[in-house]
Amino acid sequence: MQYNFDQIVDRSGTYACKLEALPEGAPADAMPLWVADMDFPCAEPIIKALHERIDRKIFGYTMYESEDASNAITGWYKKQFDWDVAKEDIFFSPGVVPALAVLLRFLTQEGDGVIIQRPVYHPFTNKIIGNGRKIVNSPLLYHEGKYTIDFENLEKCFADPTAKGMILCSPHNPVGRVWTPEELRKVVDIAKKYGKWIISDEIHSDLVRKGVVHTPLLKLAPDYADNIVVCTAPSKTFNLAGMVLSNIVIPNKEWQKEWNHIVCDQLSICDANPFGITAMIAAYTQCDDWLEQVKDYIDGNIQYIKDFVAENLPKAHVADAQGTYLVWLDLNAYEKDPKKLEDLMHNVARVAFDEGYIFGEEGNGFERINVATPRANVEECMRRVKAALDTL
Repeated sequence: MQYNFDQIVDRSGTYACKLEALPEGAPADAMPLWVADMDFPCAEPIIKALHERIDRKIFGYTMYESEDASNAITGWYKKQFDWDVAKEDIFFSPGVVPALAVLLRFLTQEGDGVIIQRPVYHPFTNKIIGNGRKIVNSPLLYHEGKYTIDFENLEKCFADPTAKGMILCSPHNPVGRVWTPEELRKVVDIAKKYGKWIISDEIHSDLVRKGVVHTPLLKLAPDYADNIVVCTAPSKTFNLAGMVLSNIVIPNKEWQKEWNHIVCDQLSICDANPFGITAMIAAYTQCDDWLEQVKDYIDGNIQYIKDFVAENLPKAHVADAQGTYLVWLDLNAYEKDPKKLEDLMHNVARVAFDEGYIFGEEGNGFERINVATPRANVEECMRRVKAALDTL
């Protein structure tokens, strides 16, 4: 079927974090384009499946490890990436970020270092610090909208005896890079040289630009599978974040035991909710057409911003977003002070973005804009940004 992504859906009264929990300092009437969920209605097969599940009238404890769910997950991996995954290697988590916390608990000890590549998704930092570990930062290289990996620096970080492993963001949030197989192989080879593990956050893996291909790290490096964990979810892809369901791929059998010990024996967070399971199965088995259409629409939104910036903000740069539905906008040529830029966006432009500085100091002067929203919102957002910058 054909979907209308121009439709404005009223999310008020639904307790949506995007509206009700605006970033600190943002005015109540700020346009909310910050947290990474979509303003698009879910695909009709998901809505239909959820209605049918509600009509069953009982919402008791629900198995994650069912044949239907396993087949849906492995079938999706095969269809999207030609990636064969053993069902017994897939584990439930209520989110990728909770999974990171669990993995850090048994892969590291307090005081150990964990490598990240800033500017990067800020919960990486929060979970590392919150669990008593330390950040080992290997900043990405940046030049006028282009990001690459500093492999010389990355190897120095892996060589650090206090660094036990790396959290890789693939595709990268917020800069939007989809790493090439050659880049990923280099990362694996360096980790392998020093005997370090890699956790690969691949939650945005389904959301790439036309002609771009995402490579799952475990598919690329079966030779190092016992030292790799891949974190995936239907949440970003199908706008199901509130269903709190992620699929964590752990081939290492000893790590599987450690995972179950913490998740089930200690924390008892090993049960999915019935709506999450229902929505995921429908998404992975019936919603290919919705995904292709939403990707085309997001591509159009990103191109709109690129064209707008080129015409109206000549000193700005839009990062080459090969994946995700996030635009990483470099406004350093207009305002370098991150707090002044934040104040300008909040109180002059009246927009709420994720400010670049929360992703590390490498993000100073940048704004992360969620463009999984109707085009009218994107157009209004950019008009507001331009008007605010014109006051400088």
